[in-house]
Amino acid sequence: MAGFELASGGPLLSVRDLRVRFVTERGAVNAVNDVSFDLHEGETLAIVGESGSGKSVTAKTLMNLLPRTARVSGEVRFDGQDVRALASCGAKHFFGVQMTMVFQDPMTSLNPVKKVGEQIAEGLRYHLGRSRGEALSEAENLLADVGVPEPGRRVSQYPHELSGGLRQRVVIAMALSCRPRLLIADEPTTAVDVTVQRRLLDLLDGLRRDRGMAMILITHDLGVARGRADEVAVMYAGRIVETADAGTLFGDMRHPYTEALMRSIPRIDDPVHHRLDPIPGRPPELIDPPDACAFAPRCRYARHDCHDGVPELSGSVGMHRFACLHPTGAERGQAALAANRAAHSSSRDGDGGKDGSGNSGKPDRGEKPDGGSGKPDDGGSG
Repeated sequence: MAGFELASGGPLLSVRDLRVRFVTERGAVNAVNDVSFDLHEGETLAIVGESGSGKSVTAKTLMNLLPRTARVSGEVRFDGQDVRALASCGAKHFFGVQMTMVFQDPMTSLNPVKKVGEQIAEGLRYHLGRSRGEALSEAENLLADVGVPEPGRRVSQYPHELSGGLRQRVVIAMALSCRPRLLIADEPTTAVDVTVQRRLLDLLDGLRRDRGMAMILITHDLGVARGRADEVAVMYAGRIVETADAGTLFGDMRHPYTEALMRSIPRIDDPVHHRLDPIPGRPPELIDPPDACAFAPRCRYARHDCHDGVPELSGSVGMHRFACLHPTGAERGQAALAANRAAHSSSRDGDGGKDGSGNSGKPDRGEKPDGGSGKPDDGGSG
């Protein structure tokens, strides 16, 4: 870590107007658009959204892990330092030391022909200059810290000899080996059983508190973010559509997409065999996206003006911000919802329920649309 003079005060991580494009034969994929957020020392930011919303691309941009076809613009600062400048000058002891990442599938992160102890020790030897013996001893301690039983025996095992939960704990130990100030966890429980998920999330949260580090938790499940994050950013089609501190967002969500994500989560108080409420339709194509609200075709609040341009996030970074012309819980949003329901009701025997604004006027959870099937438009992607 020599050579890094870290500033004091202000956010640990500051991202402004981040944009990422991938050049393909079909055209440029607009994967991330105008993403801005701050993350302070010791806090957790949850980035939430469906697959393809830009969550993982944002994380990999921060870690300088994008392919050469990526075109990146915007500013990323870590404790005052320009992260993109550090990447371009080949700073060896920043990524993996100050900022590290835990990926979704541990089997793609671990070398199958190398013992797990050697894989943890490798970073300690390269970044911190430890001897082989010292590094292996620290690797054993790290495995104990992340709750791996019999760490002295596990350091000599190969990844295929461990369960999925233990492999993910090994990856977490590798990420924490150099005591980073920021850990990015990209859907860290995707590849493990549901019974193991909570234990891994509790482990990450406890390690964050004990070590005083910041964490970015990437997930498609708002339920995972609830109770674990200080701030939540909801992404859709490469943009942040709503962001606030966790208490405000879950208590007063304003973007219809955030509401739809919450409505699609099973609840313990639902009646037995209650039909889930998926989000109808599919996420939009990110090659040459329309100059309109990307969620409008799937939104029960959408009106004609939602197709007249891309809504901008209200307010400034650090506030409750949302990009919607007809926010949920607001008078304007309730009026739009009522108008769409009325249009759907009056046209059920005519044009199939379209209200002219591009949405279907889909009724509330529990109500059955025309025909009584209760099925979403195409099976949903929520």
